[in-house]
Amino acid sequence: MITASLQSLFTRDLTQLKKEIQAYTNEDAIWKIDKNILNSGGNLCLHLVGNINHFIGAYLGNSGYIRDRELEFSLKNIPREELISQVEKTIEVVNSSLEKLSAEDLEKEYPLEALGYKMTTGYFLIHLFGHLGYHLGQINYHRRLLDI
Repeated sequence: MITASLQSLFTRDLTQLKKEIQAYTNEDAIWKIDKNILNSGGNLCLHLVGNINHFIGAYLGNSGYIRDRELEFSLKNIPREELISQVEKTIEVVNSSLEKLSAEDLEKEYPLEALGYKMTTGYFLIHLFGHLGYHLGQINYHRRLLDI
C-alpha cells in the first residue's frame, strides 16, 4: 500500500515538474539567475532528476545510473525538451524501481547513509519526496519571478 502511494506521489510531483518547465514562456528564462536567486529552474530540474535517479534508480532499482552532482548545477542551456524527456524517464525509473519493493523492503535499512545516519528505506523515500516538493516550489517561484 505505502509503495503504491509513494509511486503515485512521486509521479504526481514529477509530472508537475514537467508542467513547470513547460510553463516558462521564455525558454532562456529556465536558466536565468539573479543576485539572490543562484539556482536556475533548469539546474534545479537537473538536480531533482539526478537525485532521484541516483537514490531510487541506482540504489533501489539497480538501474546502473551514475550521478555527477556537480554537473547538475553547472550545466546550462539544456533545451527544454531534453529536460522534459529526462523527467519522463525519471518517472519510469521511479515506477519500475518502487514496484519491486515490498512492505518488508521498506523496513530494511537503506543501503547508504545518505543523510549521515542509518535509516529505513521507507524513511528515506519519504525524505526524497519532501526534497522533490521543496525544489518543485523553488522552480515555481523561479519561473514566476524571472520568466520575463
